[in-house]
Amino acid sequence: MSFRHYLRRPPAVTAAEAILLVADGALVVDVRRAFEWDRVHIPGAVHMPLEVLPERCPELPEDRLLIAFCTGGIRSAGAANLLVENGFDAVNMSRGLVDWRAAGGPLTPP
Repeated sequence: MSFRHYLRRPPAVTAAEAILLVADGALVVDVRRAFEWDRVHIPGAVHMPLEVLPERCPELPEDRLLIAFCTGGIRSAGAANLLVENGFDAVNMSRGLVDWRAAGGPLTPP
């Protein structure tokens, strides 16, 4: 993915907002690496590491809001920009896993 995807701020939501959006049908796209995903992840999320997102984003549904997710919100910001550029309705979950935990979002057990 090109550096330009990190230069713009994508639309963003807080973890508390993301929890509500997921309850309403939004899909979390986890762009962390495999070892991070294996440690803990959001139930029902799709795992698409950032490195493969450009090739695999056509696999994502076009009729749902996509919430890009990572540990701290940096990688997911680039991912959200890439998804928007590819025609998806996508947002970045700012502060990622850090805030998801603080907001009480569900996680798979390690």
